[in-house]
Amino acid sequence: MTAVLKREVRAYFDSLIGYIFLTAFFAASGVLFSISSLSFGSTDMSAMYSTLFFVLLVLIPILTMRTLSEDKRQKTDQLLLTAPISLSALVVGKFLAAMLIYAIGVGMTLVYAVVISFFGTVSWLTVLGNVVGLLLLGAAYISVGILISSLTENQVIAAIGGFGCMLALYLIGSIATIIPIGWISKIFAEISFSERYNPFTFGIFDFSNVLFFISATVIFLFLTIRVLERRRWS
Repeated sequence: MTAVLKREVRAYFDSLIGYIFLTAFFAASGVLFSISSLSFGSTDMSAMYSTLFFVLLVLIPILTMRTLSEDKRQKTDQLLLTAPISLSALVVGKFLAAMLIYAIGVGMTLVYAVVISFFGTVSWLTVLGNVVGLLLLGAAYISVGILISSLTENQVIAAIGGFGCMLALYLIGSIATIIPIGWISKIFAEISFSERYNPFTFGIFDFSNVLFFISATVIFLFLTIRVLERRRWS
């Protein structure tokens, strides 16, 4: 798994995707920070973190689009599938590589908090809650993107498909409000990524939300492994 992790991290920067993702993330978060905090002289960063949700819908599909689709396009996937490494280690290695790049981007928001701490009192509990929420949300979305990438050899299709699935997971909360059947509406609301993420933006640590995102991540990675297993024996 370590070898896969190193290979994937190097590939992100060899293909420039790592640079593109980090540059776009830094630019977007910087603009949001300026608009929501600096321009008002406020130490409240909740608005920036809330809006970053929408930024991730666009950037994470770009980050994950090549994870498995590129191997399939270059016909190197069969080498990986027959290599002396378990499929779970392969998938987890690729997941951790994407998470590492993503975590670097999220880490920049802590720098913003340090900057404004020189001019006022920062609610570090709220900042920590937002960072944890972003990491958990990102982990779940990255696992979705990897699953979509495993289904195609076209990176563009993987990016568009990933965006579509992530958008659906965001909108499902809004859909729940218009469903007349109570129990279905409740289920939709429970699996809404936006509803589960919002409490973190206020520094609220709800263990059920933490468990939800971890479970979603594990489920999507498991489905990816199943896709690869089916390809291995086909």
